[in-house]
Amino acid sequence: MKKITLIIIVINSFILQSQNKKDFLKTYTFEEVEVLHKQNPKPILVYIHTEWCKFCFGMEKNTFKNKKVIQTINKQFYFVKLNAENKKAITFLNKKFIYKPTGINTGIHELANELASKNNRISYPTVTKLNSNFEIEFQKVGYLNSKDFIQILK
Repeated sequence: MKKITLIIIVINSFILQSQNKKDFLKTYTFEEVEVLHKQNPKPILVYIHTEWCKFCFGMEKNTFKNKKVIQTINKQFYFVKLNAENKKAITFLNKKFIYKPTGINTGIHELANELASKNNRISYPTVTKLNSNFEIEFQKVGYLNSKDFIQILK
């Protein structure tokens, strides 16, 4: 009898857990986006951030946890997170982008510079939308709450 009760409890917990499954934001690498884009062309949304940026942290904790934001991005875009201080080389559109040191412990990735620069300046966070031809359609600099983020996606 105890075994049956235990089995029922375990099964119920799995059922409840699967029903409470939260939506998650699908993220891709630039390499994955190139392959997927050939099969199913969609605009690309690139979120350029750093580890030390408090506004970036706020967007990740709030904006990118919002169910409506997650559903909109997952349905309409390929979403790529790019740490502007990533030291790994990235190949995108047959070009290799690398990290460029600017000081002793500072630097910026060439691809982040390419996608987030405005008037030769870069600020974090920056959201860049690439159209289906991989051209920059818009850039939005600064913290965006869920409501504002959904507005700019429309």
